[in-house]
Amino acid sequence: MLTTILAIILNFVPIMLAIILHEMAHGYAALMLGDNTAKRFGRLSWNPIKHVDPFGTIILPALLYASNIGFIFGWARPVPVNYAKINTRKSMLIVASAGIVTNMALAVVSALILLLVDFIPWPLLHGILEVFFVNMVVYNIVLAVFNILPIPPMDGSKIFFGGINQPWAQKYISADRIGLTAFFGIAIVLPLVGALFGQNWNIVGWYVMSVSKFFISLLI
Repeated sequence: MLTTILAIILNFVPIMLAIILHEMAHGYAALMLGDNTAKRFGRLSWNPIKHVDPFGTIILPALLYASNIGFIFGWARPVPVNYAKINTRKSMLIVASAGIVTNMALAVVSALILLLVDFIPWPLLHGILEVFFVNMVVYNIVLAVFNILPIPPMDGSKIFFGGINQPWAQKYISADRIGLTAFFGIAIVLPLVGALFGQNWNIVGWYVMSVSKFFISLLI
C-alpha cells in the first residue's frame, strides 16, 4: 500500500508541477508586460485545483493511458491573457514561449540536481529522489515538446502564427475547439484506426517520443 502511494506521488507531483508552473509562467510573463488579468483572476496560484482542466488534466491523460499510445501528457486550464494589452509581436512571443522555456529550465535544473543525488549515501532516500527528479526531467521535456506543436490551443500556434498580422492567422490561433478536435483525431483516433489495419499511424506519438528522447538523452 505504502509503495503504491509513493509511486503515485512520485509520478503525480512532478507532472502537476510541470503543468502548473507552465501555466503560471504565461501569467507572470503577461504581468511583467503590463497585463494583470491572470493575477486578477487568482490564477498565479500554487493551488492545483485552480489550474485543473477537465479534458487536458484528467480525460486526455486517461484516454492516452487506456489507448497504450506510448506516452502520457496533458495541460492545465490556460491562464487568461488579454493580448490587447500586450499587442506587439515580441510580447505575444514572450508570453507564448514562457511556459515552454519554464519547462525546459525545470528539466535542466532537475538534471543538475540528479548529479547531487548520486552523493546521497542512504539507498532509500537516494532511490526516491532519483525517481522524482528523473520524472521531473521527462515530464517537463515531454510537455515542452508537446506544446511547441503549431496546433491551437498549443503554444506553438501562437509562437509560429501569432506575429502574422493577417485575419486568417488570428482566426487560426483562436480556433481552440477545432484544433483540439483535430489533435484528438490525429493523436488518438488515427492510431486506433491504424491498429485495425496492422499499421502504425501514431504520428503524434512518434514525434513526441522521438524529440523528447533526444532532449532527455542530453540531460540524463
